[in-house]
Amino acid sequence: MQLKKRFLYYNLVKYLNHKNSLVITGMRQVGKTTLMKQLFETVENSKIWFDFDNPLDTLIFENSNYDAVYFDLLKNCGGKQNTQLFVFIDEIQNFPDITKIIKYHIDKYNVKYIVTGSSNYYLRNLFPESLSGRKFLFVLSPMDFKEFLYFKNQIGKTEGLDYNINSDFKKCSQYEYKKFEFFFNEFFEFGGFPEVVVTENHDTKKKILKNIFSSFFEKDVKLLTDLKDIKDLRDLILLLAARTGNILDVSKLSSEMGINRVKMYSLLELLQGVFFVKLIPKFSKSIDRSVAGRRKVYFADNGLLNTISRLNESQLFENAVANQLEKYGELSYYNLRNTSEIDFILNKSIAFEVKLNAVKRDVERLKKISERLGINSYFVISKSYVDLENTIFWL
Repeated sequence: MQLKKRFLYYNLVKYLNHKNSLVITGMRQVGKTTLMKQLFETVENSKIWFDFDNPLDTLIFENSNYDAVYFDLLKNCGGKQNTQLFVFIDEIQNFPDITKIIKYHIDKYNVKYIVTGSSNYYLRNLFPESLSGRKFLFVLSPMDFKEFLYFKNQIGKTEGLDYNINSDFKKCSQYEYKKFEFFFNEFFEFGGFPEVVVTENHDTKKKILKNIFSSFFEKDVKLLTDLKDIKDLRDLILLLAARTGNILDVSKLSSEMGINRVKMYSLLELLQGVFFVKLIPKFSKSIDRSVAGRRKVYFADNGLLNTISRLNESQLFENAVANQLEKYGELSYYNLRNTSEIDFILNKSIAFEVKLNAVKRDVERLKKISERLGINSYFVISKSYVDLENTIFWL
């Protein structure tokens, strides 16, 4: 049976004929290798595949003569010099020198490189400025609920690919709510890692999620940090999980863990760089001020979060909504001295409040705060069905 394609595939194929290299990054086991294999099958020209987890696959690139590397690649895939060559490389971070070869081959031979790497934190250092203008970077995340429904055969590809604020942020009927309620409860608990989504047995899903968490420490963390940092990261992840949806106090976190603020910021940057957590800034109409101040923390996937810690339903729902809303643009939150707050503001123009059971008072309160901020579009996102204006469900 042919595997379904992730939504990102349909965006990537648009750039296969552009000269720039395509870099696909994201968490481990999120489906990057499968996605790249599907792109490999799509390409009909001269093509060749390498897996840099296998040391033998880096041999051809260890030649300091980059012209010789090019002709070796052509020879190995049976291509001719005047035909475009497509080179696919999995786990590029295992051989940093490859970036020099990529630049040379793009500029001289118009070679198309399609590569994956598991850490944006690492790739930022791996790709020098000389590759600026020669790469397109794409992030593959765990599935959101819309893509989850597509893989569960509940919506079609066309419907799923259309991320449109005007059509998606609308009130649904009770029939639509009931139609998808069962699927949302599964997504709410187990999240959107592809192998988890296509696995039916719940115990097996839990085992897969534990393996994903272990893989994060066995590969990404060991590559990026020393032994003591691994323990600190584990402890920090446990502390952050309990704070999901809350504003972080870095000083308090540092004190609890017995490390300084500089080290704490470094660990938080690493967790963001490997896509494990996301930190959402405070709302401000000034771009400069929006990056300052305390941030709210969310995890990349509900299934992973449930594996790490048992949280209350409100935190889990807010985490799921954060991951969904991120597909539509940039998120921030609003908090005025803990007296008035808004859970999420999308693209500085749409306000969202997240509630398990929305009531009319929630809508009225959100409207009042939003209008005070000059935001005219607002919605309460409810986990349970209620018949209220400006209330939506799960997206």
